[in-house]
Amino acid sequence: MLGVDDVASRVGSFGFRCRECGACCRRVAEDSNLVLVSPAEIRAIMAATGMAWDEVAEPYPDFISTENGGKYTLAWCIRRTADACIFLRDGRCSVYGHRPWICRTYPFMLVDDDLLISECPGLGTPLSPCGAHDAATDLRRRQAAEAAEEVGVRAVYRRATVPPGKRVVIDSEGMKVLHD
Repeated sequence: MLGVDDVASRVGSFGFRCRECGACCRRVAEDSNLVLVSPAEIRAIMAATGMAWDEVAEPYPDFISTENGGKYTLAWCIRRTADACIFLRDGRCSVYGHRPWICRTYPFMLVDDDLLISECPGLGTPLSPCGAHDAATDLRRRQAAEAAEEVGVRAVYRRATVPPGKRVVIDSEGMKVLHD
């Protein structure tokens, strides 16, 4: 596994500075602004905004059918309007201090030891060594949080039974029946 310094070197070689343009929050293609969130991230946003779970999050849109007519999905996403994240207001993130890991580390993502980079107008802007180190630290923290969520989802999934004819979300906290 690459150390934080190695990741920082890679991030720094690309350079990045957020231009606060909100492009990453807008829908430019099907599900381009789909932001996966863990239950812990949803709860942090709820605490910061006073909003209810269903106001903050929606089920990941791809459902898997079961033999009994039920359907399940394994993740939550931040709610969206037809064209943007619900928290993009006046071109800015209204929950910036509580934004999910995926937003915090954009446009970078670690998959194993591969650094994936999404398109972003802020790429190519010089980044200080300290800024690169901070970004690398956040990327490793995100990776650890996502791995922990995945372990939790697997544990719940193994013992879950989807009710006949119901739609559910299985996450690290359990199985939540949707009331559509």
